[in-house]
Amino acid sequence: PLSAIRYPLSAIRYPLPMVLLAALHLYPVKSCRGIAVAEVTVTGAGLEHDREWMVVTPEGRFVTQREEPPLARVVAALDGGALTLAAAGAGSVSVPLELRGGEVAVTVWRDRCRAFDQGEDAARWLSDFIGRPLRLVRFDPAGRRLSEPAWTSGVEAPNRFSDGFALLAISRASLADLNARLPAPLPVNRFRPNLVLDGLPPYGEDRLTELVAGAARLRRVKPCTRCVITSTDQATGTVVGDEPLRTLKSYRWDAGLRGVAFGQNLIVLAGAGVRLRAGQELHAA
Repeated sequence: PLSAIRYPLSAIRYPLPMVLLAALHLYPVKSCRGIAVAEVTVTGAGLEHDREWMVVTPEGRFVTQREEPPLARVVAALDGGALTLAAAGAGSVSVPLELRGGEVAVTVWRDRCRAFDQGEDAARWLSDFIGRPLRLVRFDPAGRRLSEPAWTSGVEAPNRFSDGFALLAISRASLADLNARLPAPLPVNRFRPNLVLDGLPPYGEDRLTELVAGAARLRRVKPCTRCVITSTDQATGTVVGDEPLRTLKSYRWDAGLRGVAFGQNLIVLAGAGVRLRAGQELHAA
C-alpha cells in the first residue's frame, strides 16, 4: 500500500541515522487531551497508562472526538494516586487509581473488551460537560485486545483502547514538510502521537523497521490513516475547516488503505519495564 504514497524519495537517506526521541505524549483517556511527559515506562501494550481509560455510552460503545469534539478540552492528569479530569469552566473530578469498579463489556470499533466502570462521579461530570449520558471505563488488564495480526505479521501485539496499535510515531521533519504546504501551520497535537522523532528526513518514519532503546524494541507495522480529529483544534474542541486532510490527500493518499497516511503505528516486541525519556537517542533499524 505504501507504493501509492507520493513523497520525494530523494529526501530519504540510507542507512537511517540515530533518532532522537524529541517528545513523549500520553493520552490516559482515549480522545481526551494528551499530556507531555519527561519519561514513561514501556509496557507490552504501549506506554504505561496510555489509553487505559475511555469514554463510553451507557451501552458501552466508545465515544471519541469524531462525534464529540469538545472531548479535546478535557485534560486528563495522573497525579497523587488518581486520574483527574478537568476542563475550563467545568471544574474537575478525580478517580482513585486503586478503584476497580464494576465489570462491564465495551466496544472499540469491532472489538469487544472487558473493562471496569469508574463510578457515578466521573459519569456525572462527563455527562454534564458533554451534554449527554456518558460513562468512564478503565481497561481490564486481565483481558487481551490484540492488534490486527495481518499487520503484525502474526505477532500477538496487545494494546488497550487505542484505535488499533500500541504506539504512534511522527517525525518533526514530516510535520515541518506538511506545515510548509498548509495555509497555516498546525501543532503536533493535532496528530496525537506518542513518540515525536527528530533526526529523520521528512517521512523517514515510513522507512523504519524498528526503534530500539536498550531492551525495548518497537516495530513499525502500519501507516496511520488520518480522520477528522486532525481538523479539531485541540485547545478549543472545535472543528476548523478541512485541513490538514485536504492537503494530505494531495500527496499522501494511500490507495490500499483508502485514506491519507501521516505517521506510523508501532507495536512493542520486547522491553516491558524499560523507561523511555524525552531527549534520549534511539537506534533506528
